[in-house]
Amino acid sequence: MKKILILANDSVYVYNLRRELIERFISEGHKVFIASEGGESVSDLENMGCVHYEIKVSRHGMNPADDLALLGKYKKIIREIGPEVVLTYNIKPNIYGAVACKSLKVPCIANITGLGTAVENKSVVQSIIVLMYRYAFTDIKKVFFQNSENMQFFADRKIAPGKYDLLPGSGVNLQRFVPLEYPSSEKTEFVFIARIMKEKGIDQYLEAAEYIRRKYPDTVFHVCGFCEQAYEEKLKELSDKGVIVYHGMVKDIKTILRDVHCTVHPTYYPEGMSNVLLESCASARPIITTDRSGCREIVDDGINGYVCRQKDGADLIEKIERFLALPFEEKRKMGENGRRKVEREFDREIVVKKYLEAIERFE
Repeated sequence: MKKILILANDSVYVYNLRRELIERFISEGHKVFIASEGGESVSDLENMGCVHYEIKVSRHGMNPADDLALLGKYKKIIREIGPEVVLTYNIKPNIYGAVACKSLKVPCIANITGLGTAVENKSVVQSIIVLMYRYAFTDIKKVFFQNSENMQFFADRKIAPGKYDLLPGSGVNLQRFVPLEYPSSEKTEFVFIARIMKEKGIDQYLEAAEYIRRKYPDTVFHVCGFCEQAYEEKLKELSDKGVIVYHGMVKDIKTILRDVHCTVHPTYYPEGMSNVLLESCASARPIITTDRSGCREIVDDGINGYVCRQKDGADLIEKIERFLALPFEEKRKMGENGRRKVEREFDREIVVKKYLEAIERFE
């Protein structure tokens, strides 16, 4: 029996994307502890048998006082639990969790869930964070990456060389996300599922929705996700005009995917691997997304969807129009191709097995 501590930003993230891994740990007799911000999923995790420590993680910005406080809390929790291994996810838990483990000589396995805007773009902040990663990961046991581009970024900067392994993102639960019957309604419905923020491509999606709705009235454009304040007014205006249907946060996204014909994900955010696209493909829905790491791995252009250029509303419109021109049977076939692709390449069981193999070394 091992004591396994998981450090992450929030409980919803852990429950939605790490549930199967935690279930396997518990079924094999391990004790699982989680330190993250609270939220609606804490009770779900506790019902599974986890012990949850609620801590505040300031995700944005680099406030030395906040970050030192986070490091102190991690050290305190690690001393209290005495885990055999610590698993970290997200940028700050990765860095400060690894530093805490390094100082207390506890094995640590990190997961790079995406670089984040501050790290991807060359700047003073990027240089500082690279130095922080290099120091934090000096004694790291393993670094999992969700795409090869992120792995190359670390290799080029000599961060934890020789400790890398590549995962198919977070994978997707193929039993929870099953192929949905393709809707035969007269209208063609699209959906955007993400935090409503600039880097996720919401501007391009809304631009496309306005253009397509004028030209093709038998279309519907759904928007699902937590709204950043800057977009509240715009979403209300377009909702009132009937250009979009805004659902806010949707707990069970299958209720939306059931009625839509295509998921549009025009992101240029530095993600690890898009769970939105994985879940859409697993549900047998075609996808339209950008040619960037974390997205391009999931789409075979013209087979299970289309690739569009980043930050290019006109190109996105062209790809949506190309999709609209397809016969019903071709659209349905695209969705089936997506399902087959995730079955081959992105089953979450692949991720679970890699983690089980990694922690078996810490007897």
